[in-house]
Amino acid sequence: MPIKSRIRAIPDYPKKGIMFRDITTLIKDPAGFRLVIDGLTQRYLENGVDFDVVVGVEARGFILGSALAYTLGKGFVPVRKPGKLPADVVSQEYELEYGTDKVEIHLDAILPGTRVLLVDDLLATGGTALAAAALVEKVGGVVAEMAFIVNLPDIGGERKILDKGYRVFSLTEFEGE
Repeated sequence: MPIKSRIRAIPDYPKKGIMFRDITTLIKDPAGFRLVIDGLTQRYLENGVDFDVVVGVEARGFILGSALAYTLGKGFVPVRKPGKLPADVVSQEYELEYGTDKVEIHLDAILPGTRVLLVDDLLATGGTALAAAALVEKVGGVVAEMAFIVNLPDIGGERKILDKGYRVFSLTEFEGE
């Protein structure tokens, strides 16, 4: 059974008209979780994307990023919601459909010139990923690529990210669904 078929669809969540793609059904399945981590590991072992550290976006990006960092022998850096990191931080605000949100990274998490693989579960509007990329750059890092389990290209996040000059990889897509 492929990755896509292990992802649960929840209609009208978090609001009417939204088809929510829930990866918890994918990662609770040992074979599904293995498919995800093995697929990403193979991508970065075989495709010459040069990076030094994996950055995972709260919260599902922690699950993926930590496992991927382990399989690739890389370090892991979390991007968190405000108030969750104990040392000095840098913040980045970003737009939501109704309002704004913010993410943070430790000021000393990434040395200048460090190449980063940014990881999260799903790419929809691109707001969180672009905010995380801005944080990486604020502390002197360079985003080598952004990786996701799921891309929802119809929502436009992939196009925004590509238009900013970043590389994007996803294991599966839900288009027009």
